Amino acid sequence: MTRRPRDDEGSVLLLTIGYAVLALALVFVCVDATSLYLAQKRVDAVADAAALAGADGFTVTVEGGQASATLTDAGVRDQAADLVAALGTATLVSAETPDGVSARVTVTATWHPPILALFVPDGVVLRATATSRNALR
Repeated sequence: MTRRPRDDEGSVLLLTIGYAVLALALVFVCVDATSLYLAQKRVDAVADAAALAGADGFTVTVEGGQASATLTDAGVRDQAADLVAALGTATLVSAETPDGVSARVTVTATWHPPILALFVPDGVVLRATATSRNALR
């Protein structure tokens, strides 16, 4: 009659617990990574919308029978600030027109992880910059 060695007993339970902990850690990291990705997409969308609104802050001038639309920094800033304030999910950092035809807007937001917040207590600052051109020249 052969006997099994006693040191193998119970090792399956420890292995199962180890894999369960590893699986939970992987799920938690995936949830946080997905949340970060979606938060960055939201900030990108706010920047795009604010740049589009800023491009609508033009002034129409008529010279020699020709109408032209010109953007100003103040007009872009006012339009973008109104939209960002209405959405309330981001903070306007800058809004300007580099060439009088385009509106460039930068916004930021802070992301806090939903599960592993202990490791990132202050959150992560997300930043997005978008540019939109005025269709009227």
